[in-house]
Amino acid sequence: MNLSVGRRSAGRWGSPRASGAERGGGWAQTTHRAAAAIALAALTAGCTSAVEGPDPAEKPAAGTLRILASSELVDMKPVLDQVHKDTGITVRPTYIGTLDAVDLLAKGRAKDAYDAVWLSSNDYLRLDPAAAKQVVSQTPVMSSPLAIGVKDATVRKLGWKPEDVTWADIEKAVRDGGLTYGMTDPSRSNSGFSTLVSVASGLSDAQSALTDADVKEATPRLTDFFKGQKLTSGSSGWLAEAYDRRGDVDALLNYESVLKSRKDLTVIRPRDGVVTADYPLSSLASTSQQVREDVRRLTEALRAPGTQRLITDRTLRRPVVPSVPPAAGLDTTRRRELPFPGSRSVADGLLDAYENKLRRPSRTVYVLDTSGSMGEDGRLGRLKKALTALTGDFREREEVTLMPFGSAVKSVRTHVVRPEDPRSGLDAIRRDTRALSAEGDTAIYTSLQKAYEHLGADDDTFTSIVLMTDGENTEGASPAEFDGFYGRLSADERRIPVFPILFGDSDRGELEHIAELTGGRLFDAQKGSLDGAFKEIRGYQ
Repeated sequence: MNLSVGRRSAGRWGSPRASGAERGGGWAQTTHRAAAAIALAALTAGCTSAVEGPDPAEKPAAGTLRILASSELVDMKPVLDQVHKDTGITVRPTYIGTLDAVDLLAKGRAKDAYDAVWLSSNDYLRLDPAAAKQVVSQTPVMSSPLAIGVKDATVRKLGWKPEDVTWADIEKAVRDGGLTYGMTDPSRSNSGFSTLVSVASGLSDAQSALTDADVKEATPRLTDFFKGQKLTSGSSGWLAEAYDRRGDVDALLNYESVLKSRKDLTVIRPRDGVVTADYPLSSLASTSQQVREDVRRLTEALRAPGTQRLITDRTLRRPVVPSVPPAAGLDTTRRRELPFPGSRSVADGLLDAYENKLRRPSRTVYVLDTSGSMGEDGRLGRLKKALTALTGDFREREEVTLMPFGSAVKSVRTHVVRPEDPRSGLDAIRRDTRALSAEGDTAIYTSLQKAYEHLGADDDTFTSIVLMTDGENTEGASPAEFDGFYGRLSADERRIPVFPILFGDSDRGELEHIAELTGGRLFDAQKGSLDGAFKEIRGYQ
């Protein structure tokens, strides 16, 4: 791709990454359904835009382990509570997307702040020498293969026998218009990248680790396959919410454990193989011998037969101890394990192809509060800095509209990052960003109405609205008037989510309502950074 498209040109592992979070399922007290509900509630309650880990200067009490953990491991809380009772070891997890954790490790930011890393997979980590040298003693704790969960009615319509379905069958169903699906963003989420690797391996008939030639050979078929993707997300929890809200998407691609927590899907592991998460627990190389001994004891406790049974029954992941059978309902038929890319360049190339050629392009309106209050405390400067940095994250073919507002919408400027000349579009966005000025009151709802009117319905793109405001609505349409306006939109227009950013003195309740009404998600830049909030939203666009 053209080197002017900032972050993408630098390579997947050598560049900034959004702090996206992948959350699958939720922790349960009694049932898997309750587990999912709790996790989804946590997602809709908002999130921070940067990892809020422990203070490196704060030394934990003896027997306490600070663990950087993949976000979907939030459902392991009851298991860790039991391990604490058995061993006295207390786990203090900081949840983060798997790919983002690799970034922290590679940059040396996990040293002294954490004692161990517990990711869905260490495959990414092994491709980055700077990250790999930060960890030792990698021991798998459980596993969950990638799978596709398909509506029962769709399985019947396609005439599929779940045990016989291949990636080629799935591609044909998509190409023939009989299957649409949602998946998480591969550049933020391990389940998303595992999906990308599985599909590329399956459709290229690769017999070993993917090569650049395999990716090139599979590109025409991959292009057809990704025409069926109707939903993208930075987290498994929001993906499930969006899937339920839409109702017209046929399937979800995610880990088997996430899909099995739902009762409305037939879960299929393609016969020609998938990538599997094995959740290794790894000590950091910078830790003391005593800390490593505590990590070893924790690992042993997690791999004990009784704990393995608890893990598989509670989370629907598979035990790694042969003597413990998987939970009831988990298919025990053997499947080929598809190899991960053998080099960083192949992984980068696969991601680059997905983001800039294979997936549907993005179309986003940024509704930006530039009222008078944005001139206070350097807020406008922070907005300009965040937007300018974000231009390095925009994909080829992406349409970006800047809609600054005060007492009313001040301007509507749309730019496209064209593959033949991406620099022109990016430079234009930067120029418009530099020209932003702070004046006027705050017409949030009137401006959102203008954004919906500008977008209309477009089923060929991932379409969304990002709302950044530092205050409450003081001008124009009221919340009730906006609710009425939204209710009169067409069904396709109501599928356009708003992702509000909590910033400055903005009203959490007001923004939560907008996110809930439109099927979006609230991002918190009051606790984290504005840069981080904008970048985290990228996983949902």
